[in-house]
Amino acid sequence: MPFLGIGLHVLVALFFAVHALRSGQQIYWLFILFSFPLLGSIVYFLAIYLPNSRLEHTTRKVISSAAKSLDPTRELREARAAFDYTPTAQNQMRLALALLETGAAEEAANNYEACLKGPFASDPEIKFCASRALVESGRFALAIAHLEEIRAKDTNFRAEKVSLLLARALAGSGRNAEAKTEFESAEHRYGSFEVRAEYALWAAASGDITTATRLRAELENVVKRWNRSTRELNMPMIKRLNAADELIKRVS
Repeated sequence: MPFLGIGLHVLVALFFAVHALRSGQQIYWLFILFSFPLLGSIVYFLAIYLPNSRLEHTTRKVISSAAKSLDPTRELREARAAFDYTPTAQNQMRLALALLETGAAEEAANNYEACLKGPFASDPEIKFCASRALVESGRFALAIAHLEEIRAKDTNFRAEKVSLLLARALAGSGRNAEAKTEFESAEHRYGSFEVRAEYALWAAASGDITTATRLRAELENVVKRWNRSTRELNMPMIKRLNAADELIKRVS
């Protein structure tokens, strides 16, 4: 039995050593792992492996979601206070994001547009965030202009998000044929849950019941495999999809 215990410690240390090499960690981690197999592995797990793992990412999202539910306007209050005290572009961008996250899309869009008139006029991240706020506030034409400019300058910048937001903006402006093309392209290239969900919602609203039904069935299979925390994090989208189901039933 002691030999089994020693063997497991070494195997765990070897696992983390491989991880250290593949992730480009400092070479001294190998010395720590093999000089102190048990203690070294514990230290490596807490210091390096866990902070970069999906588990850590999910945990942070859960904590952030819980904090927002307990005090949903805290960040907005702090961001507004910071901007009032020091009205810099950075603080205005923070305020704009806080406004967008709390549903004040129109005010968020105005703040982002103000940022785009200064030294950050060509910043793609600000243009993208401005486009989000513009779409949410129904100002689709300007959102399309920003997104097309982003894509023209850098096709790799947030490619999936830009494609999805552009599809929504095109749909909102009544350019349904172009919206469908953009949704189809995003589904083919990325196929993420968010892309398929937004495509399904648009298809249901525009009367494309065949596409909406296909996507809804695919999404339902994905949701069935989720754990409880993942379901809770995606509950707003799930509720929107459930509402779309009722629309599909009425139309079909």
